[in-house]
Amino acid sequence: MTPPQDDARKRPEWLRILLAAAGTLSLVLGIIGMLLPVMPTTPFLLLAAACYLRSSKKLYDWMHTNRLFGSYMRGYRDGNGIPPSMKIATLSILWTTMLVSGFMFVPDRLWWVRIILAASGASVTVHILRLKTAKGEAGDGNDRKDECT
Repeated sequence: MTPPQDDARKRPEWLRILLAAAGTLSLVLGIIGMLLPVMPTTPFLLLAAACYLRSSKKLYDWMHTNRLFGSYMRGYRDGNGIPPSMKIATLSILWTTMLVSGFMFVPDRLWWVRIILAASGASVTVHILRLKTAKGEAGDGNDRKDECT
């Protein structure tokens, strides 16, 4: 599947700048979401891609070839799913941060916060496990040529 086409040059310069800024903000929020278990990642990355598509082909292409999340974006865009290693890493980070947060930083008197953390973690886990699992390690099976370096 080829990436969607959008002729950003037809938009006024101010709108392209605004869309690029919104895309960058969304990208930053998505990256923060990779680190914080209670903040979503995918919606922000998809919003960033949509903004970049409408503002700058260069930014859109960069996002889909980026080493950190490019394979994830391509796999999601092409409907190939998420690689098993990414599911394992995501769930490991999720539960590690949830447990550390719940037992080291939440006082015993706020037991209900631990229940909310556990429920949030369980729902995110179900969501991740229900996503299609990619056959290849990188989401489309053929784009991890640099793994041996």
